Amino acid sequence: MKISNTVALVTGANRGIGLAFTRELLARGARKVYGGARDPAAIKHPGVQAIRLDVTKPDEILSAAAHAADVALLINNAGVSHQGGFLARDSEEVARRQLETNFFGILRVSKAFAPILSANGGGAVLNVLSIASWVNGGLLAAYAASKSAAWSLTNSLRYELAGQKTQVLALHMAFVDTDLARAIDAPKTSADEIVKRALDALESGLDEVLADERTRLTKQGLTAPRPSYLPQTA
Repeated sequence: MKISNTVALVTGANRGIGLAFTRELLARGARKVYGGARDPAAIKHPGVQAIRLDVTKPDEILSAAAHAADVALLINNAGVSHQGGFLARDSEEVARRQLETNFFGILRVSKAFAPILSANGGGAVLNVLSIASWVNGGLLAAYAASKSAAWSLTNSLRYELAGQKTQVLALHMAFVDTDLARAIDAPKTSADEIVKRALDALESGLDEVLADERTRLTKQGLTAPRPSYLPQTA
């Protein structure tokens, strides 16, 4: 789809990748950009229309859908991340918290906006996923599981929304230089670079974008003799 003159909604738009999406959408000529956040006052970028949207609260999602009935591009960006493995004492609580946002949040928002996208010509859904959709090393165990679930959801939505001509794009990347990854000591790509590659892919009509070199190598390695999701020997 073309971004110029479109109307977009970005969830989790107050910082990080979400904020970068709002800036780049406006720079590419989007007619209107809604920025969803738990606290609308946190949306400060000029030109972004702030709306209250906690993706774990169904009533706020329905209210957002009623308010933003002109949306043609939905960017499911809102997400949370907590470090820790599945054998940690609080792993069940941590897993539920992340699945509630990273999986069920995408599901709820997509269900609410699917009829709106259809009414506005089909449009597109862009889901912010992760290299962790394919690889789980235990450092971010529940986060990776939630992103694997979100990847599967994205693949299903691609089929389910095809009849209404809605493009569905999966964005995968490794660590991004945002608050979410601040405590992780690893190479990181800027949010602006990730967003530009994602929107280039969207405008090219793609189904999937691997937004950095590490992600591309990991995806290639899924079918290696020793797949990239297994521990790698020296």
